[in-house]
Amino acid sequence: MPTGLFATADLLGAANLRGAGRPVFGWQWVGLQAGPVACAHGTTLEAEAALADAGCDALLVSGMWTDSPGDVQAWLERHAPLVRALRALPARTQIWSYCTGVALVAEAGRLRRQSATATWWLAPWLQARHADVQWQWESNCIVNRSQSTATGVHGYLPIVCEQVERRLSAELWRDVARLMVLPRPQHAGSVFQSLALTQTPDPWLRRLRQAIETCPAAELTVDTLAEAMAVSPRTLARKVAKLAQTPVASYARLLKFNQVAEQLTHTQLPLSAIGDALGFADESSLRRSFKQLTGLTPAAYRRAYGR
Repeated sequence: MPTGLFATADLLGAANLRGAGRPVFGWQWVGLQAGPVACAHGTTLEAEAALADAGCDALLVSGMWTDSPGDVQAWLERHAPLVRALRALPARTQIWSYCTGVALVAEAGRLRRQSATATWWLAPWLQARHADVQWQWESNCIVNRSQSTATGVHGYLPIVCEQVERRLSAELWRDVARLMVLPRPQHAGSVFQSLALTQTPDPWLRRLRQAIETCPAAELTVDTLAEAMAVSPRTLARKVAKLAQTPVASYARLLKFNQVAEQLTHTQLPLSAIGDALGFADESSLRRSFKQLTGLTPAAYRRAYGR
């Protein structure tokens, strides 16, 4: 799927133009080997270098044109040499993947024991095939030190915006992200609908959200989050109240229970396993608190919103 690759090149080019006249980013097209690469819709791209020889700091892996887990599995089997080439890349090489391209990176073993997300309709298949990945289906984009993953065919956009925001002003890309990052077509309980990534444009709040989502629920305190964000508890409370319009404890609680809701929606895992994975200390209190927040028991929520 070449569309996101072209768009990324355009965005990086725009970043260079706004970078005070200095080149901030450089890029090249790479393939398993140098030469023409057939893409979707009859498009052909010319790979300037072989993947093993490119020496890239980061590699953007787009999705494949497919619409079912069976097609994805068949595609991976046909492209086993590409899987091996990704697996052989140096550990220092960052890999950015989105949509169905995340399946290719997971198959190469590059996501083991890391948090990641992917296109929503692949969730059950990926959960079963790559159980060693810390899947977070509630997130549209997850940025780690060596890997970035995102959902949907527009998933390149939040990944690129994250990289640009580190080097240029976040204001330059905020409106673009708000307008162009498309949410997945999924219903959820009304209590969680305010947590859409497109409504979390502030980079600092996104980092806080990731800190909350990766922290075990039983260890989640204001002091813990303040330390993770390198601010005082008072500063944390003030910034969250301003940016999220809610107290820190309420925001953190909503995010953790949103993770529970997402697992109920996308997997068949029992509540006990979900609670263990997210760090809740007690299943009965988790069940009770979930109903207090959503008005539904976990089982009823799964019947209402599960796929």
